Amino acid sequence: MAVVLVLRARGLGDLLTAVPALRALRRARPDDHIALAAPHRLKPIVDLIASVDEMVPVSDPIGLRWDGDAPALAVNLQPGTEGIVELARTHPARILTYRNPAFPDLPGPEWQPDMHDVDRWCHLLEFDGIAADRRNLGLVPPVATTSHRDAVVVHIGAGAAARRWPPDRFAAVVRHLLVQGREVVLTGDEPEREIALGVAARAGLSPARVLAGQQNLIELAATVAEAALVICGDTGVAHLATAFGTRTVLLFGPNPPSRSGPPPHLLGRHAVLWAGQTGNPDAPGIDPGLLKIGVPEVINAVDKQLRKRPWPGTNLDRRAQQSYRRVG
Repeated sequence: MAVVLVLRARGLGDLLTAVPALRALRRARPDDHIALAAPHRLKPIVDLIASVDEMVPVSDPIGLRWDGDAPALAVNLQPGTEGIVELARTHPARILTYRNPAFPDLPGPEWQPDMHDVDRWCHLLEFDGIAADRRNLGLVPPVATTSHRDAVVVHIGAGAAARRWPPDRFAAVVRHLLVQGREVVLTGDEPEREIALGVAARAGLSPARVLAGQQNLIELAATVAEAALVICGDTGVAHLATAFGTRTVLLFGPNPPSRSGPPPHLLGRHAVLWAGQTGNPDAPGIDPGLLKIGVPEVINAVDKQLRKRPWPGTNLDRRAQQSYRRVG
């Protein structure tokens, strides 16, 4: 049995943008053993993708330990040079990757910085003659151990400071939802729990509704899947909502939504707010463009999204047409 080793050693959102490519690879090589090298914490979501035979944990920065047979094919779903270096150490018969000047003998398509992440990895496989369906992003929702069905999920964190909308603004949005009588829960990573508790205190939300730091990844996924609406920045939770078909209000900056937002064919379920300017994703503080998205714009988008979604027990049509909205 031939081995295919795929490297995607990044976060939750990055993994989810690679789902169509992973499924295309599975369809093209049904009898091969597909191993995915990715952070171990993502295994519950990898299991939901159902296209991988084995998961190989990698460290951060990339540290790939491969003890198996030399792969027949190594697929690099990483930007830059490091992924190629790590895969080359496994002595594969062939490496499929984007062209890199450090490896002039490796063929591959040219890297296009403005390409959407989903398109990027599908395009890489298509270069190798493997058809890929960019719409194949959906995941089957996991079963929730504690249900928060039809709550509005406000995810207050992000993996980088530049993508974190200010806590006082999140608190204002939560206050608005509480006045409307909506059930609200706050989510985030363990280091973000104090921030979430501060948002709850400002908004008058019970600390019991703060789930940040209290859920594992599969519990978070279940909460997102059964939510009435998810409000968050450019994060992995936004990609989870896309995968589960949950409506969102998404706040973008410094990266434009055209690179990592919901794909165009899914915009009917998502309100995407962006100030129209890009910035430094590695900046130590909040991106200036993200700061241009104010509370009134977010509340307006939230109200519109909630009106589109029926209250529990109704049979109203849930379809809608929406496009990226530029604010400011």
